[in-house]
Amino acid sequence: MNRRDFDADIMKEIKERWSPRAFAKTPVDPVDIKGVLEAARYAPSCFNEQPWRFILGDSDPIRGQIFGLLTEKNQRWAKRAPVLILIVAQKLFEQTGKDNPWHAFDSGTAWGFLALEAWRRGLITHGMGGFHKKDASALFDLSEHELPIAVIALGYQGDPKVLDEEQQLKEHPSLRRKASESVLIGWNTEWE
Repeated sequence: MNRRDFDADIMKEIKERWSPRAFAKTPVDPVDIKGVLEAARYAPSCFNEQPWRFILGDSDPIRGQIFGLLTEKNQRWAKRAPVLILIVAQKLFEQTGKDNPWHAFDSGTAWGFLALEAWRRGLITHGMGGFHKKDASALFDLSEHELPIAVIALGYQGDPKVLDEEQQLKEHPSLRRKASESVLIGWNTEWE
């Protein structure tokens, strides 16, 4: 397993969280599903717009419909995840009807809150961009102002042996670049 190094003291959930692909088929308690969605609800957003919507697939037929939207590569491992959630962002401000340029940013923040709360509860999450967005829009009758952003797999961690060999090689926390490589003072000067 890769070792992660931290340059500052941060929340335990941030240090520990990663995105496994090996899910146990164990159903997720509805109390925990409600809890992770409640955490997402409290994510900050521009003008408190909360542009995210979650289409919850914790049982069929919705779970199967969301699963059918995934690319074949994601279906290979996500088939065991007991809960699939489609994140949809509202592209317009509700109050004014004008474009909300922060819809995706804010929806991503809500996903981050959801992922951290899931980890705190002993659950794992794995976000996926590999799904058929046009099909998602048609299936759930989304308007041109509603953008399917990602699918989240949610559940309990399973045995990596359920994965194929290629996926097993990826089944570990990923390393991160140093903060100094991502944080700049001005544009061309790295932060130390």
